[in-house]
Amino acid sequence: IDMIIAGMSPTAERRQEIDFSDSYYRSEPVMVVSSDGDYANAKSLKDFKDAKITAQQGVYLYNLIDQIPGVSKQTAMGDFGAMRQALASGIIDGYVSERPEAKTAEEASSKYKMITLKDGGFQVSDDDVSLAVGLRKGDSQQMEQVNKVLAGISQEERAKLMDHIIDIQPADKTDEAKKGNFFSQMSNIIAKNWPQFLRGTGITLLISIIGTVVGTFIGLMIGVYRTAPKAANKFVALLQKLFGWVLNVYIEVFRGTPMIVQSMVIYYGTAQAFGINIDRTLAAVFIVSINTGAYMSEIVRGGIFAVDKGQFEAATALGFTHGQTMRKIVLPQVIRNILPATGNEFVINIKDTSVLNVISVVELYFAGNTVASQTYQYFQTFFVIAAIYFVLTFTVTRILRYVERRLDQDTYTQGGVH
Repeated sequence: IDMIIAGMSPTAERRQEIDFSDSYYRSEPVMVVSSDGDYANAKSLKDFKDAKITAQQGVYLYNLIDQIPGVSKQTAMGDFGAMRQALASGIIDGYVSERPEAKTAEEASSKYKMITLKDGGFQVSDDDVSLAVGLRKGDSQQMEQVNKVLAGISQEERAKLMDHIIDIQPADKTDEAKKGNFFSQMSNIIAKNWPQFLRGTGITLLISIIGTVVGTFIGLMIGVYRTAPKAANKFVALLQKLFGWVLNVYIEVFRGTPMIVQSMVIYYGTAQAFGINIDRTLAAVFIVSINTGAYMSEIVRGGIFAVDKGQFEAATALGFTHGQTMRKIVLPQVIRNILPATGNEFVINIKDTSVLNVISVVELYFAGNTVASQTYQYFQTFFVIAAIYFVLTFTVTRILRYVERRLDQDTYTQGGVH
């Protein structure tokens, strides 16, 4: 991306990594509490004694909690959506926020109330409360353009613009959306947002299907290679051994690290280190494929070892090469043997695509989170998402079991005459 224009404070630590434009808005920290809770009438920090307070992870707001005397400081949360849900559920008593987000929450739902601390409020620095546009280091041309635009907007106009944007946030503010029982609210969410759910489900299936197929192919190729006999030529044997080490590193790394971390490293790391801007969906397919390949390689290896050793010896006696033995005798049995594990991997991939939201892939979880942040009905929305995931995994499991039963019949005889 070229710039960040959403609530970025130009702190000293951030200035070491990126450049900032002139400040375009000053946002004082406020508290967001439950409108009918114990702290709805709070006026100053001392009124929040014993309150369970949190803030967003990685921002200065979380450090401000230490200024509240006698506060019960809670673990930081990833985003405002999670904090709103925690507040609505009673897990926390409030969270520290900036005024635009707090005003948005207050106007979108009657559950939330913004507390402006006029007397005895937070002590903050100018860098913390100022908001600016973040740009890449040394991007002087865009910096000049941004500052020129900002110079043409007065402080009064900026405040009006910010309030206007808050008013038109895509939140479901209708009373009808909150009426009815739990299931009628879910039905309302589905009726209004089914295109987003459908698109997210389609992307989830696309990524998981391609990732499982490609990953299984990678696993089969690695399994065949790792069971190949040692080459007669010493140089070729050395290369074979070195490549085997590379495969071992690949398998151990991708089996030993979470997919969410792999996603961050592969997508953002390649862009930062090599300037390669990968399409998000292609990156997601690649990540799931190589992750699945690492697991499937071990599954395939176990499937190959499960084939009776006598079949390898018989194939050698008949003059089969290693490739012919694998292709004509071993792999057909291996594929049948590993089908349950492959199906399990497919089901895991359907669920694990949810971690790809960290690179903004619009899969099912990402779509659901977007809907929840607009409707402020988190439990209802994620119940719908859970139901969709269950339908997907349940259907896939039943299809795979049917295929297993169809293949679970011997078409060859084993044993011999003694």
